[in-house]
Amino acid sequence: MNVIEIKDLTHRFSSGEVGLDRIDLRVQAGEFVVVCGPNGSGKTTLLRHLNGLLMPESGSVHISGLDVSENAAKVRQLVGMVFQDADSQIIGETVFDDVAFGPENLLLSRDEIHGRVTQALSAVGLGHLTDQRPYLLSAGEKRRLAIAGVLAMIPRVIVFDEPFSNLDYPGMQQVLSQILSLHKTGHTILVATHDLPKVYAYADRILLMRDGRIVRDGEPEQLLSEVGAFGVEKPCACRMASGAGP
Repeated sequence: MNVIEIKDLTHRFSSGEVGLDRIDLRVQAGEFVVVCGPNGSGKTTLLRHLNGLLMPESGSVHISGLDVSENAAKVRQLVGMVFQDADSQIIGETVFDDVAFGPENLLLSRDEIHGRVTQALSAVGLGHLTDQRPYLLSAGEKRRLAIAGVLAMIPRVIVFDEPFSNLDYPGMQQVLSQILSLHKTGHTILVATHDLPKVYAYADRILLMRDGRIVRDGEPEQLLSEVGAFGVEKPCACRMASGAGP
């Protein structure tokens, strides 16, 4: 079953520059898809169309059968996005308040909100920091807090834009473990990243982008020899052989 269906998607920025050029894409429920390519290739622009942060100039984007252009509010409950800059996504005075923000906007009961927040923070290993001020968290903890805020909305699809940027090794390991855990629990995962070696071994599928187009789409093993030609670091063969955990 396709949870994402994109047909002939084109987007042009206010400057006139083409951000996406006739994109066609289908993603099945439960897939782990890595989107990679050089800066300016269209990765982030594509992801922002999945929950209505950007709207098509032409073409269509459907999530679980819903047209994003006509059902943006509903689609944003189905597709959670974790941005590259976690600080831009954190608005609560405490860790608990920050995760509660989304469910509160759904006008849920206090018990439902509390349950969702508690479960989401537990899932990302931050349950002991409910009263902490977010600005005191490490970079990795902030990224996990952003993930918790997404989880509290109970999405079907979770999108990560450069999730490993500006993280030290322990922070990267924590975030990667969280992404893998979410995939194992049935979420559809899309990750846009320059750090292909970190996720290559776990992906079901790789999309290579250039100049606003998807130029390659296939299983990781099929594309291993091609990624370097598109400005993407080639994963180490030994990582592919071991690929049994972050």
